[in-house]
Amino acid sequence: MRILAMFALCVSFLFADLIDVYRTQGIDAVKEKLEKQLQEKSYWNNFLEKKDVTYGYYESTKFLILVEKGTKELKVLENVNNLFSQVVQDNVIVGEKPGDKQIEGDLKTPEGVYELTSKLTKLDPFYGPLALVTSYPNTFDKAMNKKGHGIWIHGMPLNEKREEFTQGCIALDNPNLVNLDKSIRLNEALVLISEGKLEKVKKDDISSILSFIYKWKDAWRKSDIERYLSFYSNDFKRYDGLSLDGFSEYKKRIFSRKEDKTIIFSNINIIPYPNSLNKKMYKVLMDEKYRTRNYKFDGKKELFIELKDNSIKILTEG
Repeated sequence: MRILAMFALCVSFLFADLIDVYRTQGIDAVKEKLEKQLQEKSYWNNFLEKKDVTYGYYESTKFLILVEKGTKELKVLENVNNLFSQVVQDNVIVGEKPGDKQIEGDLKTPEGVYELTSKLTKLDPFYGPLALVTSYPNTFDKAMNKKGHGIWIHGMPLNEKREEFTQGCIALDNPNLVNLDKSIRLNEALVLISEGKLEKVKKDDISSILSFIYKWKDAWRKSDIERYLSFYSNDFKRYDGLSLDGFSEYKKRIFSRKEDKTIIFSNINIIPYPNSLNKKMYKVLMDEKYRTRNYKFDGKKELFIELKDNSIKILTEG
């Protein structure tokens, strides 16, 4: 109760402060003060206090499909009011070869975070009653020059015996696949594929990342090129292979225009990113509304970031 009372008192002081700023400096000054507040880690620590971030932070994702290749286990978690509950658990079959997928035909199941792009029916009976198509290769995979396509979650043959492995897909018994399909909504689900068990996410990581996002946005909004580029890793590579040097030159040309920008992020999702590089990574997936006088964009924004040595850097974006 004491903590809640103190928090309410802080909020009331902040509100009074904002009124005073508006009265003396106008609405633009209020917006600027709120932008600064969103860059403070302490704000996000308070915001996350009663939220479950064991598996990450989600504003629009409602279902997580967790696949552990080592144990050949699949779990579906449902996010209700920031609390996760398990709704499906099953054994699965994965790629014949161990390790992370690199090239077409290597018989490996990829590691990472993927969206479900579509559901296929009327398939060859070998794949069972349906298949859920993943977004492999994703933006990070492309930046790492990984090849291949057609990684599905599918069923077992309808008229023959199933082999012990797949060619890289994830397969489960047909009744359980149908149950999985009924348990999720395709556009609100993410697939996390890891070799072993996912480590629990720390709130400190999530508050640091949320603060990072708004600091990065602030530098972008103000066309502060040096500060903006400081958020990027020396190992940064765009999905199309563009290195940090090329990306920097491109952004310097854009920022030199000093255009007024409106940038709004919503539906922010921060997902722990399983990988075979031994990096502590997260994928940030959010909706972006971007406006300048001559250009507008409404769509998805992806950041693949690394936490290392008490700093956060962007490895890839899309």
